[in-house]
Amino acid sequence: MERMLKTDEIELAAPMAQAEEPVPAESISPGGKPPKRKSRYFRFLGRTYKKDNTVVGLLFTLPAIVLGCIFVIAPMVVSLSYSFTDAYLLRLDEIHFTGIEQFKKVFSDGFLWNAFGNTMVFVVITVPVQLCVALGLALILNSKIKANTFFRWAFFVPVMLSLAVTSFLWGNLFEQDGLINALLVKLGIGEQPFLDDPGQAMGIIIFISIWQGAGYQMLIFLSGLKNIQPEIYEAASLDGANATQRFFYITIPNILPTFSFVLITMLIGAFRLITQPMIMTQGGPEDGTMTMSYYIYQQGITFRDVGYSSAIAMVYTVFMSVIALTLRKVMDVKN
Repeated sequence: MERMLKTDEIELAAPMAQAEEPVPAESISPGGKPPKRKSRYFRFLGRTYKKDNTVVGLLFTLPAIVLGCIFVIAPMVVSLSYSFTDAYLLRLDEIHFTGIEQFKKVFSDGFLWNAFGNTMVFVVITVPVQLCVALGLALILNSKIKANTFFRWAFFVPVMLSLAVTSFLWGNLFEQDGLINALLVKLGIGEQPFLDDPGQAMGIIIFISIWQGAGYQMLIFLSGLKNIQPEIYEAASLDGANATQRFFYITIPNILPTFSFVLITMLIGAFRLITQPMIMTQGGPEDGTMTMSYYIYQQGITFRDVGYSSAIAMVYTVFMSVIALTLRKVMDVKN
């Protein structure tokens, strides 16, 4: 008993001795207070970051930040300044401040609203269809099918081709005297106007965009599907869940962050449509394929009205930003 009491006294005395250990005299500041340890963390916008990791991350992203400032931020600032002037491409040395006159012109331009309507038709059709096609291809490749690697490359090949090249090739195929019309004549169907009809021309552009871009989104979806543990599907199957239930209650919730990323990037890309109508139809026929991006290019380069083109670009950028941020907020809430 006496030995146990002595042991307890030693254990109690040990932390007291450590607590009373004197601080070295050289570490005491002139005011008599020991120095504070430098924190390895810092707070910014309500979040805590580790200093070492932040410095390393900034060094790795520095080239991208510099290039982004030169080729993205700086042009946006210049474009914003031009939007309040009557800048003309061939006389940029004679620029006059016009206030919001260019922005008033934007909202009263009938040709611009036609281009906006064409763009919205393209976005509303292309984004959901391409999303479904990409997700469907990813689900097929995620299953154990034969020649999986071959089909993966086959679906991805259009992405590796230049959009300008594919637009040129498809444009030649759909010409009045192109290969597709020649085949239709041989089959007895007869020639179709295709690129000479506003409705058909936009439909062809939508088809080419889906065909060319679905492979890229497919790979992103496929990477998200690979991260789902097979044991989850096995447990659901044992509980009696069928394929449809497993898709909606396991697959979709687990790839929701990937789904959100693909949806937003596809939406922004669709709003920026310019290459296909520029090469295949030049915005025609009857301005049926004129899009907002092509209209901005036409005003700034073809008609050389830099001030008006910049004003349209600023309004359109704000519109796209609001759509993208709202969609991201909604998807974050669901996550």
